[in-house]
Amino acid sequence: METTTKQALKGGEFLVKESKAENVFIPEEFGEEQRMIAQTCKDYVSQEVFPNLDAVDEQQEGLVEGLLKKAGELGILGVHIPEQYGGFGKDFVTEMLVAESLGDAHSTSVALMAHMGIGTLPILYYGNEEQKKKYIPKLSNGEWAAAYCLTEPGSGSDANSGKTKAVLSEDGKNWILNGQKMWITNAGFADVFTVFAKIDDDKNLSAFIVEKGFEGITLNAEEKKMGIKGSSTRQVFFNNCVVPLENQLGEREIGFKIALNILNVGRVKLGAAVLGACKKVISNAVNYSNERSQFGRPISKYGAIRFKLAEQCIRTFAMESALYRASKNIQDKIAELESEGMTHEKAQLKGVEEYAAECAIMKVLGSEVLDYVADEGVQIYGGMGYSAEAPMDRAYRDARINRIFEGSNEINRMLIVDMLLKRAMKGQLDLMGPATKVAGELMSVPSSDDEDLGMFSDLKKNVKNFKKSALMVAGAAVQKLMQTLSKEQEILMNVADMLIDIYAAESIILRVEKLIELKGEDAVKEQVDMMNVFVYDMADRINKYGKDAINSFAEGDEQRMMLMGLKRFTKVEPLNIKEARQRIAAKLINENKYCF
Repeated sequence: METTTKQALKGGEFLVKESKAENVFIPEEFGEEQRMIAQTCKDYVSQEVFPNLDAVDEQQEGLVEGLLKKAGELGILGVHIPEQYGGFGKDFVTEMLVAESLGDAHSTSVALMAHMGIGTLPILYYGNEEQKKKYIPKLSNGEWAAAYCLTEPGSGSDANSGKTKAVLSEDGKNWILNGQKMWITNAGFADVFTVFAKIDDDKNLSAFIVEKGFEGITLNAEEKKMGIKGSSTRQVFFNNCVVPLENQLGEREIGFKIALNILNVGRVKLGAAVLGACKKVISNAVNYSNERSQFGRPISKYGAIRFKLAEQCIRTFAMESALYRASKNIQDKIAELESEGMTHEKAQLKGVEEYAAECAIMKVLGSEVLDYVADEGVQIYGGMGYSAEAPMDRAYRDARINRIFEGSNEINRMLIVDMLLKRAMKGQLDLMGPATKVAGELMSVPSSDDEDLGMFSDLKKNVKNFKKSALMVAGAAVQKLMQTLSKEQEILMNVADMLIDIYAAESIILRVEKLIELKGEDAVKEQVDMMNVFVYDMADRINKYGKDAINSFAEGDEQRMMLMGLKRFTKVEPLNIKEARQRIAAKLINENKYCF
């Protein structure tokens, strides 16, 4: 495996190369302007959203729509929009910071993310100049709200199987749309919809910009949902809906590509939004544990509670490390493409597409970390956690949708592996060379590894070995199963889980290394503890995922050899994780909030 010294890794290369701390971005490096933008978002949530949480969930008429307009007035909706269309033209990392800073706004966060992401971006990235000038300024300032109509009763994950049809009118001036869409966020108050439909008997979807004033649009009543109750979610029907010819978005049959590319952005953005939610839940949990007393002591004094607080924090810190590492890689790729003459919009799409696997990783990792954090938040609150009078009730219910949004986590796990294999087949990523090398290593006598990888050399060697385990399992599975691998979903998900943990572990090590360089070791002792615990715990998880996969397709000597290799590759030094978690929890408890 190589070490890159001059630039960030390409998409997927984290599996076969090592990065240097100097080449990753960490949240502690945010500039003053970025922090001011984040504070504006946080003030908006605390002053405008939190006082109205119950009213939002009761879907008080016009409330969420008004909150979206207020965000537009504050400039929040236009942070990522180019200046020529009424926005501020800030970079991708700042866009992720905005998503994080709005992520704890519950149902309102869903409305905002849908508007700023899947609602606005198809027009921004694929619209012609006339379309962008007409719609983007209104979407940027909140005058208009946006929605995205892709899912149908018979097509969810298999989006390209949608039945909504578009045919040309007799006079050739309009498209006539007929069909049904469901689970459409913001549908109740949206002014403009991006609608996906097939023209005539086309194989692939096309896309259309549809205004709510066009004739032939009807809406079902609001859906009754488990969580995000204040988010407008309705079915949308198109009955001979008349759409001007000039409102076709992009070329014919490019709709499926639009949908996939916008979902890539949505996945990494979801990772940012759930990060903000995690931090809020942890702060509430810490605060409650300091206030609630049992047996004469605050419950924050007890080891069982401290374990939960520390583990919430460890997983959140690791996820945040991975999120901003990926976000900066995307931003740098965008800048590189623009410097080569590519338009801003196309560079944005290509930059995100380069790191599509990392985007899927962040979607799965982030949504599952929030689920864990919210679940343990309920447990820390005890009986009050189950009461609608306390904040954990809403947090727990609202968290659950994120494992379904932007493609289910099962689909995303399989996409992670699929995208890496496709990059390898296109010659964009060398997986077979490293995988073959690892296979050869299994046949040789293990040698002592005295390579010095600098700070945290032992942990970096652990991660290098974790990568070997993933390459060993994936390489053998590809060779053994070949064309049938795509049907072996359990094995694909085992491999994906290995990759997710590897990416997070390497990210947290690089972040802590860079933090020490910036602040000194004494200032980041708890971050070092979080890193150590995460890598230690991860070794057993990697072993379990790998073992389950190997036992699913290998037999005899091949199976025994791979299991021995897996055991070797997932061996780590002993660690007193109880004391490490105690130190992490003590820091949280003393600060009375999430403080990292």
